[in-house]
Amino acid sequence: MLKEKAGESAGAIWKALNGTEGLTAKEIKKEAAKSEEKLKLTDKDLYLGFGWLLKEDKILIRETEDGELFVKLI
Repeated sequence: MLKEKAGESAGAIWKALNGTEGLTAKEIKKEAAKSEEKLKLTDKDLYLGFGWLLKEDKILIRETEDGELFVKLI
C-alpha cells in the first residue's frame, strides 16, 4: 500500500516540478492540490515521494537558509 502511495506521490511531485527551476515543499503541496488530480499531499506522502525520486536520481533537495526544503528536477 505505501509503495503505491509513494509512486502516486512521486508522480504528483514530478508534475509540480516539471517546467520549473524548483519549488519549496510547501509550493509542491499547493501545486499538487491545484492539479487535475487535486491531490492533498500530507507530509508523509511528500517524503515518500521524495524518497522514491531521490532513489531514482530524479531530484535534488537542499535546505534553504530559513529551513525550508527546496526541490528541483535533475
